[in-house]
Amino acid sequence: MQIRPATTADVPAIMQMIAKVVPVMHAAGNYQWGHDYPNPEVFNKDIKIGQLWVADIDGAIAGVTAITTDQDPEYTDAGWDITEQAIVTHRIAVNPDFQGMGIAKALMVQAETVAKDRGIAILRVDTNSENKATQALFPKLGYTYSGEIGLAKRPGLRFFCYEKRI
Repeated sequence: MQIRPATTADVPAIMQMIAKVVPVMHAAGNYQWGHDYPNPEVFNKDIKIGQLWVADIDGAIAGVTAITTDQDPEYTDAGWDITEQAIVTHRIAVNPDFQGMGIAKALMVQAETVAKDRGIAILRVDTNSENKATQALFPKLGYTYSGEIGLAKRPGLRFFCYEKRI
């Protein structure tokens, strides 16, 4: 497995993966994503500003994540000071065909590498309250639960926030 920056050539494969991921999420009661989001425009923007990473296994896109410094204003509801610079992981997904191979962990480790490379000591992530897999993963990686929030851009959903200081 290689974790590498995504390119615009990866977007069709990323969208094919998202088309597999969304029904799995919905079957688990997680309606964080749908047919409108995430979309090619979001991924292309991430690529343009150098914040989209993929897990590549023999040329197949096995996972994706945006490793950003973008903090939603609602993060203050989790007790976070959003004026503190942090690396924030968004849009993490693993192709169902590759689950159980440590891909989400590898993408989260990449976020920590980016943080260290930039001299940033705070890592943050949020996840839908119905996403049991990430709720189990984040504490295993040293993240601590910070609180529950709502996001204006995803009305009606609740999100759990996790933070790690390095």
